Amino acid sequence: MATLRLYNTMSRAVEEFAPADGRTARVYTCGPTVYNPAHLGNFRSFLFEDLLRRVLRLAGYDVLQVMNLTDVDDKIIKRAAERGVTIGEITEPVVEVFHDDRKFLRIQDAEQYPKATQHIPEMIALVQSLMERGLAYQAEDGSVYFAIGKFDGYGRLSRLDAREIRAGARVAHDDYTKENAQDFALWKAAKPEDEAAAAAWDSPWGRGRPGWHLECSAMAMKYLGKTMDIHCGAVDLVFPHHDDEIAQSEGATGVEFARFWCHGEFLLTEGAKMAKRIGNVATVADLREQNVSAAAFRHFVFSTHYRKQLNLSGDALEASIEGVRRVRDFAERLEAASGGTPGLAGAAADLVRDAEAALFDDLNAPAAVGALFTFIRRANAELDRRGDDADALRAAREAFARVNGVLDIVPDAPRADDELAAWVDERLAARKDARARRDFASADAIRVEIEARGIAIEDGPWGTRWKLAR
Repeated sequence: MATLRLYNTMSRAVEEFAPADGRTARVYTCGPTVYNPAHLGNFRSFLFEDLLRRVLRLAGYDVLQVMNLTDVDDKIIKRAAERGVTIGEITEPVVEVFHDDRKFLRIQDAEQYPKATQHIPEMIALVQSLMERGLAYQAEDGSVYFAIGKFDGYGRLSRLDAREIRAGARVAHDDYTKENAQDFALWKAAKPEDEAAAAAWDSPWGRGRPGWHLECSAMAMKYLGKTMDIHCGAVDLVFPHHDDEIAQSEGATGVEFARFWCHGEFLLTEGAKMAKRIGNVATVADLREQNVSAAAFRHFVFSTHYRKQLNLSGDALEASIEGVRRVRDFAERLEAASGGTPGLAGAAADLVRDAEAALFDDLNAPAAVGALFTFIRRANAELDRRGDDADALRAAREAFARVNGVLDIVPDAPRADDELAAWVDERLAARKDARARRDFASADAIRVEIEARGIAIEDGPWGTRWKLAR
């Protein structure tokens, strides 16, 4: 197994990582709240987690990944009330969009995608355990709260100052700031709007529904056990969500909830955090509309370290579109090559060494992307030499596939429709006739005509080949 190092938010240090059992990394990744399609800021987090998953496998480990789908919470119930429908009618179409978008961006499947509404018994059992241990209480409003003052070390993940904790004060809603850390709701007494939206269940404390924080703890422990290897999410989840998860999980079990905590930074637009409430949302649908490939967006995201903020701009996306076009051109050339050189084999060995060193050092994707482009430049020079070393060519193909298997930044080749393909073939035949007549002015004019339709043509000993440029 390779030595893998990850930044642990709990210790604020990069540490060596290996699964507790030495074989399978058990990973929980906070998924979307499915009341609106996930925006690109969310998908930056999901791509960081996809990178982690692939690097764990590259290091030789199996992966058991759980990504929850929050399908009951304050926002969802509010949306259902506005439309006069049930929460399921809000969430189910959004879940479908999420999986379509995830697959478009080539994010690998997690092993489990549990929905909160399907795990209510586990949540009730967790609350009962906390009440038995004296860490939770039912208040006069009928809801059950976690008593943060009775849990030693509350807020240690965010390093919350004890002076900012208002022991005994309560907060019922899910989103609150560092300045008002209070006892948080584990089980919320049902209101008429909850009942109307089919968002209420029977419990020992009366009709109600789970709090947002409770959901993740119950589902994580069901599928990954009391202690998981890695818990992931975006940095804005450190407090209160992950602090609350730690408190309720460890309060119930008495053992460590997660061995490593890994958090990804924000995607910014014009310097502001991407969020639905401030109106600067871009979605995967927008990428598709603007003809930005999955490979290009992955390249854009992986060109900045996951723990650094990333600014979304048209110029940056255009640069990534051009970058992955070069990667695709090289991939096609490498596939068509008939032999290599000793220098090509050397470039391949350097690629594997440098890219893996970067990826195993806290997922340094930018350095791995740099190593890949260095390899492409060197490999192109060696392929120009037209060597006949089959072993060197095989080594180059294997190295390229190994590194791209993690980054996944080779775009699909654009495909022309039948009408365009027939037109290109007809124009190339006319160009060939013009060149045979030595009418090079006409031949050049036809080339310009073809290229104006977004077609790239390449002449060589094999004849003339063409492809869509984008």
